[in-house]
Amino acid sequence: MSRFSLPVRVYIEDTDAAGIVYYVNYLKFMERARTEFLRHIGFGHYLHHADYLFVVRSANIRYRRPARMDDQLEATAVIMKRGRASLDFHQTILRDGEICCEGDIAIACVDKNTLKPRALPERLTDLLPD
Repeated sequence: MSRFSLPVRVYIEDTDAAGIVYYVNYLKFMERARTEFLRHIGFGHYLHHADYLFVVRSANIRYRRPARMDDQLEATAVIMKRGRASLDFHQTILRDGEICCEGDIAIACVDKNTLKPRALPERLTDLLPD
């Protein structure tokens, strides 16, 4: 599937006392890339009015090299597998083409009230690239 890319600038609020990106913020950058990917394909965030939610079911993150304040990064998202009620993404955070962090993130679609798995919205599956 095609790779979506989002530019991300590192601000002081993203760093720890040593000026290095705090480890959890890579997950935030990945979340932004997934959200912007959905917006890019025409599936904006309407979760406040929908009867479903998307939740992270698992995250396997590998840290390769540190990013620092004011770095210009690229957050990517690629759907590796599509299930009836899930999407599995491979994501990277790159600086000048080198991987700072990468991860495999599994997203599940759940019913908003019961939190039980439910099928991905048809509107979304119609928009997803093959």
